[in-house]
Amino acid sequence: MLQLSVLRDQTDLVLAGLAKKRYATGPADVAAILDLDQRRRQLQTSHDSAQAEANELARQIGGLMKSGDKAGAETLKARTAELKQHTQSAAAELAQVEKEQQQLLYKLPNLPHASVPEGRAAADNEIVREHGTKPELGPDAVPHWDLIKKYDIIDFELGVKITGAGFPVYKGQGARLQRALINFFLDEARNAGYTEMQPPILVNEASGYGTGQLPDKEGQMYHDAKDDLYLIPTAEVPLTNIYRDEIIPVEKLPVRITGHTPCFRREAGSWGADVRGLNRLHQFDKVEIVQITGPEHSYAALDTMVAHIEGLLQKLELPYRVLRLCGGDMGFTSALTFDLEVWSAAQGRWLEVSSASNFETYQANRLKCRYRADGGKTQLLHTLNGSALALPRIVAALLENNQTAEGINLPAVLHSYCGFEKIG
Repeated sequence: MLQLSVLRDQTDLVLAGLAKKRYATGPADVAAILDLDQRRRQLQTSHDSAQAEANELARQIGGLMKSGDKAGAETLKARTAELKQHTQSAAAELAQVEKEQQQLLYKLPNLPHASVPEGRAAADNEIVREHGTKPELGPDAVPHWDLIKKYDIIDFELGVKITGAGFPVYKGQGARLQRALINFFLDEARNAGYTEMQPPILVNEASGYGTGQLPDKEGQMYHDAKDDLYLIPTAEVPLTNIYRDEIIPVEKLPVRITGHTPCFRREAGSWGADVRGLNRLHQFDKVEIVQITGPEHSYAALDTMVAHIEGLLQKLELPYRVLRLCGGDMGFTSALTFDLEVWSAAQGRWLEVSSASNFETYQANRLKCRYRADGGKTQLLHTLNGSALALPRIVAALLENNQTAEGINLPAVLHSYCGFEKIG
């Protein structure tokens, strides 16, 4: 959530940032927030003045009663009653204004970092670098949705029977590959200094608001109305909310945590080859890395997170590229996002497998996640997260890129984790 002080003091900068994010109603929403803020401050001043006058009159009434001036005391009591009614009315209106202002603030996306390129959609994203050689497959190569049937390692039809479309069942070597990748990713994160957590996969509404999934993405999340709980779309939500309403000691910074969870996304209205097979699911596994750090260190932290993710892809021997997202393709809460995509040889296209983002103070302001520097006032921290990694498209690329007539060869780094070197 953007800070009110930034909207007041840097209005032009805010409007330019919202325009870069292609947020069409930015000028009207900012104007409405600032109007409400002016009204809020007027009400607060009026409330506080009336309260101060009432307190002073209470002191005077005591003196008049002691001196026997009951008539004077009654006059002041009448004025005190008027002031009480005024403060109650001002407090009620103040609460309503603050609620309206808060709801408008929730609607505003984060401002993009200065390095974010202009653009409307994915085609405008900037290619930062590319690594690895794209494999050349033979004429008999097939996409992963055919390979999983051939080797009987993932069953989509069985998932439909049990639950519905987008909930596959992993079998035999497919299930073992899933477990191997999760353990590999977690081990690599721990080796990089992240503390492993196992968070809940259901979160309350406050957690959804804390990291910005609510109210922006509530239609994309599975919701249990009876208990008002949400299935998580990513481990970012419970992991980051560990530090909601916390003041983190400076000596405990930076916070580095990781966790594996299933992730749930409704992904309504998705059809076609681009979302076939493992390309888009309603339930999938992912290992997440999260950092919380001081503002002066957050962009260096983002670079280390991207480098960590690249290291995973290199060990998996997957060709990949790093993209800097343009303003129109960025997430609602992000100030700067790098996407990492792997090359899918059988599909002949790039598949997104990770996003690493710096949210600056946007999430921290919602979360009230702060630190106190040098014994002074509390300040907002910066939060960051990255997928390290999401499994479905990693599995798709591994199957497709490494297929041979004799089976699917797995990268060496996974042999000890899987207990086998080849699928088939």
